[in-house]
Amino acid sequence: MSSSTRTRREDDFPRCRSFFREETWNRLTEEFCSHKTGSFSHFLTQISQSFPIPPFLPDLARLEEAYEKVKKVRMPVSYESDRIAANPSLELLKLSWMNLTSLWNSEGERQAPHRAEEWALLWRHPKGGDVRAKSASKHDLLALKMVTDEIRPSKLAQEQGIPIHSLEEVLDQATRSGLLMAPLSKIRRDLDFPAGEIKDENYFAASVFTLQWHVTQNCDLHCKHCYDRSDRYSLKLREGLEILDDFSQFCEERHVRGQISFTGGNPLLYPQFSALYRAAKERNLNLAILGNPVSRERIEELSAIEPPLFYQISLEGLESHNDHIRGSGHFHRSLEFLDSLREMGIYSMVMLTLTRDNMDQVLPLAEILRHKADLFTFNRLALVGEGANLHLPEKEPYIAFLKSYAEAARTNPVISLKDNLINILRHGKGVEPFGGCTGYGCGAAFNFVSLLPDGEVHACRKFPSHIGNVLLDSLSDIYDSAAARRYRSGCNGCRGCAIRPVCGGCMAMAHSFGRNVFEEKDPFCFMGDGSRLR
Repeated sequence: MSSSTRTRREDDFPRCRSFFREETWNRLTEEFCSHKTGSFSHFLTQISQSFPIPPFLPDLARLEEAYEKVKKVRMPVSYESDRIAANPSLELLKLSWMNLTSLWNSEGERQAPHRAEEWALLWRHPKGGDVRAKSASKHDLLALKMVTDEIRPSKLAQEQGIPIHSLEEVLDQATRSGLLMAPLSKIRRDLDFPAGEIKDENYFAASVFTLQWHVTQNCDLHCKHCYDRSDRYSLKLREGLEILDDFSQFCEERHVRGQISFTGGNPLLYPQFSALYRAAKERNLNLAILGNPVSRERIEELSAIEPPLFYQISLEGLESHNDHIRGSGHFHRSLEFLDSLREMGIYSMVMLTLTRDNMDQVLPLAEILRHKADLFTFNRLALVGEGANLHLPEKEPYIAFLKSYAEAARTNPVISLKDNLINILRHGKGVEPFGGCTGYGCGAAFNFVSLLPDGEVHACRKFPSHIGNVLLDSLSDIYDSAAARRYRSGCNGCRGCAIRPVCGGCMAMAHSFGRNVFEEKDPFCFMGDGSRLR
């Protein structure tokens, strides 16, 4: 029922109607039908002093009128613009009563209305087409303001002194909920990429592209598993700035958010690191650091430019083993550094390189880190460089370890799932998969590439996988090259796998065992062997 349609229908205003007996509702709607002008919500406001209605009913009627309006909006089949925009069906209402949108919830507890001002949102979701209603959060309103007022996140971040990635996450969340419509990412799996049993389209398109930039080979440690101690030269700052411009253009063209994970060596030993870090921030890129423990003053200096999205360090087991691998005193310095990161509010990550000799120390270390770090995970040792002198575990003990690790992750919140093969366990139990190593299974040359100090680009840093050089070609040309396409297609031995989009094994493991990475799958793969899933 609306101001233009006075004919009474049985399905008019069902939520308002639920507060009345049928006889009372009939009297109310008949009186409304006798009026010649005005909406139902306006009519309810006029009679609220003389007719016994709940005081929040006019606001609820406004919501139902907006709901009917939103239902009639024809959503575009695809969004072709290059800019983020508000959903064309969106209705934003300022109400005098809170919790009225909970009446639209099919799940969860409905909350009683109470008098207080609130903004309410109603919209059709771009994908499903269903109409949704919710109380607007401060993040919802911020996202809408940035888009409608054309405020760049970088400008607002600078004015408010907040990390730019926080604002971009606000925009991402609003886009995922359908309040905003963003251009489709062009970082997508090829049409012939095997889907197996995976239906979730989020595993086939990336919203973030990461450049893992090894800015220097210089390091203050000499770890026994280091995969590259060569004397590659580092690029000059001028060349680094040109790379940042190229990367920014690449991300803009592909409609993805750019992230640079600075690493090395120890990236902070690059002589112009602060200048490079600042330049990356000025180009609206997300920034992360994969390095070694440093002084609190150094982190404060970088945080004054832009707090890193996260700071990742490495530990290789309990104190004795870790210091054997990374040097005397490293374990103690690392724990103190993690305390400093927590005090500064910087998200901390700890990575372990898993070998035959430290596999039994992973879960005890996770317990030590339970209240020290925000995230702890592992990578299997790649048998390249000095790592070739160490040993990987045997397959059967490793599978048993994966089961224990996945189980421990249920009770220790710091433990993060990363190894793709854990999805074999989840598949065997009928549990939903997680994103695997990079959120898309093996993401080599898909949602990340590795840039070495001298400009070489590799699909993955854990093994030789050269796909180009940024001093010779643009990142866009390198990404679209036949070499890059070959790596992101993965191993042909995995093409028939039910969980290929969230797995693909690890090509670095195939390389470590002398296998053809494009034909032969991860030697630790146990997909199809049901006995090992129990």
